[in-house]
Amino acid sequence: MAAKKLSESFSKRLIDEVQRWGAMKQTGVSLRYMMEFGSTPTDRNLLISAQFLHKELPIRIARRAIELETLPYGLSQKPAILKVRDWYLDSFRDLRSFPEIKDTNDELEFTQMIKMIKVRHNTVVPTMALGVQQLKKGLNPKIDYEDLDEIHQFLDRFYMSRIGIRMLIGQHVVLHDPNPPDCVGYIHTKMSPVEVARTASEDARSICLREYGSAPDVKVYGDPSFTFPYVPTHLHLMVFELVKNSLRAVQERFMDSDKIAPCVRIIVADGIEDVSDEGGGIPRSGLPKIFTYLYSTAKNPLDEQSDLLTANVSTMAGYGYGLPISRLYARYFGGDLQIISMEGYGTDAYLHLSRLGDSQEPLP
Repeated sequence: MAAKKLSESFSKRLIDEVQRWGAMKQTGVSLRYMMEFGSTPTDRNLLISAQFLHKELPIRIARRAIELETLPYGLSQKPAILKVRDWYLDSFRDLRSFPEIKDTNDELEFTQMIKMIKVRHNTVVPTMALGVQQLKKGLNPKIDYEDLDEIHQFLDRFYMSRIGIRMLIGQHVVLHDPNPPDCVGYIHTKMSPVEVARTASEDARSICLREYGSAPDVKVYGDPSFTFPYVPTHLHLMVFELVKNSLRAVQERFMDSDKIAPCVRIIVADGIEDVSDEGGGIPRSGLPKIFTYLYSTAKNPLDEQSDLLTANVSTMAGYGYGLPISRLYARYFGGDLQIISMEGYGTDAYLHLSRLGDSQEPLP
């Protein structure tokens, strides 16, 4: 049935080509390489970069398109997942129908096209979340989420690959703009984790204020002059997610109490960030679930409004996606995220960042 559906909207030639490209080997890139290569964005370097992407992106995109076709439990047939699959096939076709890149004019045209591809895929995460919701509605409620391991592993691979694709496209596109000092595309060569943690916490607090009318304080400890090369948007996303979870836990625990809500602490040590709260912790039975995509303690924003355009992505609580995706961002450049919780007291999140940038992209 899936094959028939596919061939109705996409030619057999395209499907064969997707299979062929999906079997090719991906090539990983390290943060350090992106940094050194991008620090001199000459026409020649941009040309080399575009030629690399012209060959690399179709391989990565084809792999995801193939996987989207073969998901367990009938997930591939859910309307939201079919929509995502079509985006991937459209992007594959755009890349493959683009002729060889020979000069700067070709390169500039190619850059415009991959910019469009990145925009087309902007809402992949909430759309996939919707697909998983559509699946959960039809599943036996008694099913153990651990049995859905295959889906978790697929989503981990899928989102990790998406982070890589967006990083490669974004990095190439941004190199065309004049770089602010100490920036090479998305990479800040002297990023201060303390500064990023401060802005991310402020952003998280403003969302908490909007939802609850008040928000616990966040204290950031560490040396603001300590810097290393990293992608600030990635760190911002991870800290924002961790702080937001902590604020919500503390707020809900102390909302009706006459005690003053304790502050959330962020400690930035050399290469490690520790976000801790006294929000009552996570029950031990819940800990294995916090990194799965099918679990959230918050009310689900997708149930209330299935129209994704109006779903405010910044609420994010409720997709059950913040933590597992944050951990993928950490792992993308060789770091990790661990959560340690004491039930009845609070939770500690340890975010390890690899500062050398020598680790290769993990290629699912």
